[in-house]
Parts: sequence; C-alpha cells; structure tokens
Amino acid sequence: MDSIDLRLIDLLRENARSSYAELARKVGLSAPAVHERVGKLETAGTIRGYRADIDHEAIGLGVTALIGIIEDSGADTDDVLAAVRAMPEVESCYFMAGVESYQLIVRVGTIAELEQLIVRINRTPGVATTRTGIALSTKWENRPQPGWADGHNGG
Repeated sequence: MDSIDLRLIDLLRENARSSYAELARKVGLSAPAVHERVGKLETAGTIRGYRADIDHEAIGLGVTALIGIIEDSGADTDDVLAAVRAMPEVESCYFMAGVESYQLIVRVGTIAELEQLIVRINRTPGVATTRTGIALSTKWENRPQPGWADGHNGG
C-alpha cells in the first residue's frame, strides 16, 4: 500500500460517494487507475464497505450508551459473543484490556429500552456484571483522522 492508496482511503472516508473521476483529480491519476486501485483495496479487505452517516435520533435511536461487560471466571467467550452479536441494539463490540472484557456501543429509542437491554445482557450466561455510561450528546463520531494518509498521524 502506497501513499496514493492511503490518500484514496482518506478521501473515501470523508465522502464514500466520491466518483472515480473526482478521486482521480485529487490524487493525480486517471479514473480507470483509481477504479483499479479501489477495487484492489476492496478485494484485499482494506475497504470493507460503504455506509451512510445516519442521524440516529431522526430514526428513533436517540439514546446511545456504552456498556462494559465483565465476564465471570467460567465464561465461554464464544457463547457471550454470540449472544451479544444477536442483539440488534449493539452497534459495536470491542475486546478490552483491563477489568471489562468487552465494551459495547448500543443505540436504543428510550431509557426504558436501554434498561431492558441491560437486563438481557446481565442475564446472558457468562456475564458477571455490566457497567453502563449514557451519552448525553454526540460531539463527533467516525471522524477521519486528518493528515493520517500524509504520515501526520503521530506515529
């Protein structure tokens, strides 16, 4: 992967609906060359998909919470993950270092629905307890890292 591929990824993160011609102008290649590069990034699994940026409140999912799961000592991790994966309210699941085994990002319509979800998670075999934080507002999310494709990511 070279600097042009990284720039294409950066541009697509900013606007996944960019045309190949538009991307080509920004990276100094032809549209067919950009099409080929993007296709290779997709085939390699570097670009896994394209998604719409949704106003969750507008679709009835105005409550966002972060739920940490602490597994019990005899937990079957695969069973816990399968149970969590089956819960449509769970948007993301991260395996964590530290006390909590997993950190979930969940979206629901109401606090009552969040309460019901927490109860379901706590009743899942292998879950010892949970810790929940409720987001009061979203300042930003899924933000592309400015300049990361140009080597300015601090690393």
